[in-house]
Amino acid sequence: MIEIRPAKIKNCEISVPGSKSYTHRILIASALSDGICSIDNALKSEDTLITISALQQMGIKIDPDDNRFIIHGANGEFKHIKEPISLGNSGTSMRLLTALASLGKGRYVFTGTKRMKERPIKDLLDVLIQMGASAHSVNNNGCPPVVIEGGDLKGGKITINCDTSSQYLSAILLTAPFAKQDLEINVTKGPVSRPYIDMTVDVMERFGINVMRNRYNYFKVQQGQKYRAGPYIVEPDCSQAGYFWGAAAITGARIKVKGITKYSHQGDVHFTRLLEEMGCRVLYKKDGISVTGGSLSGIEADMADMPDMVPTLAVVSAFAKGTTVIKNVKHLKAKESDRLTSVSNELSKMGIEAKLTDTGLVIKGGIVHGAEISTYKDHRIAMSFAIAGLKVPGIFIKDEKCVEKSFPDFWNVYSGLYD
Repeated sequence: MIEIRPAKIKNCEISVPGSKSYTHRILIASALSDGICSIDNALKSEDTLITISALQQMGIKIDPDDNRFIIHGANGEFKHIKEPISLGNSGTSMRLLTALASLGKGRYVFTGTKRMKERPIKDLLDVLIQMGASAHSVNNNGCPPVVIEGGDLKGGKITINCDTSSQYLSAILLTAPFAKQDLEINVTKGPVSRPYIDMTVDVMERFGINVMRNRYNYFKVQQGQKYRAGPYIVEPDCSQAGYFWGAAAITGARIKVKGITKYSHQGDVHFTRLLEEMGCRVLYKKDGISVTGGSLSGIEADMADMPDMVPTLAVVSAFAKGTTVIKNVKHLKAKESDRLTSVSNELSKMGIEAKLTDTGLVIKGGIVHGAEISTYKDHRIAMSFAIAGLKVPGIFIKDEKCVEKSFPDFWNVYSGLYD
């Protein structure tokens, strides 16, 4: 457990690591490529190292080199492995690699933590079956562990339900060039978290794969396309930037996160718009985005496209005048923790009225007091509630090392805020 001490926060510029979402996708695309790829500024965290380890077990050669990875692409071929592959509680790893295994040889078993075994994946398994793969949940409950029989994917026309996770669609898109026919995808529900689809398409196009699409309803990928080997760079993570923009919002400081522009495909970059609406000043520069805190007021926010920012906005809302309504994030119940319940519980400990709705949260700003914050082994709960300690004494974050899932250096960067 770590105590957060209130203090004057200096105006500053900080750097955050490479995007977790982009790192996962570029690792997968590199493994599918036709040669050697170098990846600079890749995030090295618990989740991304899980993906790397799994790819290595599946026969992909990966050489670490300081802040770079060298990936030897196998052009869609993966070796058979008899032992189950543990993916911890990395939902991105589970979903992307489940689809990837359908290209391999033999039988693959993916498992994980107790929480992972409660997280849904049935809609992805159903799509793989439509494409001719053998895929099922070991416990017949639509959750991991899962068993995939690698073989030929037939492609053709398929339908997919993405009202729980956009990662199902991302997983299918990434494997689509290796299907035996052109793949046409019709999305029947969702997708939630749409910017993550844009990120997947962005990575595929950077690797030379053409994706035809009609918004988020229809996608077509021609078979036979090759992922092009080469050098790739991971841009900074907007989700991680959000904690520091949130810190600026509640303290009144000016904090600039370097290397991020408003043109990013990451949906979380738009968190700055919400802070601006609440009363902050935002400056968009070529070399980064800065937020200066102000007098905060509650807002109504549709967070469907930036769900990872919900805990951060919730904590900022505790310091705002009036009520903040967060909508369209029902799918947060299936994250590393049930994030809606987790956030509501911990805000209540701090004396803030927070109510669950069918699709989100309603938070009434007020007088915040100290509390011991339970993190539920959820990195985003830990980092979001840490910013409250910049203003309020007596905030303790339990299990502070859970941040290693996505931001191992968080506490060092955080300490750089103090004057």
